[in-house]
Amino acid sequence: MGLKAVILDIDGTLVLSNDAHAQAWVEGFKAYGYDVPFEKVRPLIGMGGDQVLPKMVPGLNDEEGDGKAIAQKRKELIIERFGPTLTPTKGVRELLLRMQEAGLRLIIATSATSQELSVLLKAAQVDDLLDQNEAATSSDTEASKPAPDIVEVALKKLKMEPSEVLMLADTPYDIQSARGAGVEMIALRSGGFDDEQLKDALAIYDDPADLLAHYDTSPLKS
Repeated sequence: MGLKAVILDIDGTLVLSNDAHAQAWVEGFKAYGYDVPFEKVRPLIGMGGDQVLPKMVPGLNDEEGDGKAIAQKRKELIIERFGPTLTPTKGVRELLLRMQEAGLRLIIATSATSQELSVLLKAAQVDDLLDQNEAATSSDTEASKPAPDIVEVALKKLKMEPSEVLMLADTPYDIQSARGAGVEMIALRSGGFDDEQLKDALAIYDDPADLLAHYDTSPLKS
């Protein structure tokens, strides 16, 4: 049918925030008496908080008790402390402008909460290019990535078929989420995952600048 839209992840894709999210989890757990090392939680960044909590401490969830408090603390740390220090991924603004000039619709699909969204987009310096009100976030679904729900919400908002859309993201959990919704994905290494972990993506690039440099031979031109 031809490409009509691109679904965009935020963390690790538009903004260099994956390490900050991991550190926020470490500090959130520590605030409630749980010792969770950075090295243990960092490989899970890209999953929603509802998935991370029970993997780190079995029995915790984000709906009640310590799990809910930890999730809230993590969110506060991202919004109030880490968010203002984050930087965009290389070339992200230029890539988004190129895609828009090509007539592609852009929509966000992220495991971040709706409250974190504006902070992260400002950090990425693309908040003026993307409609935050049209985004699909973990606040819109029962199950976050790697479940397909968030990508499916984005497709519904676009009113498009999976074959008309590609996703741009940075983790293996994004690939699972996209494929579960029937959408192919372009992966970026900027999130800190290696090519073996990203091997099921349609193509892999270093960062938005690398994708932009190869735009005319990339899946974005299909």
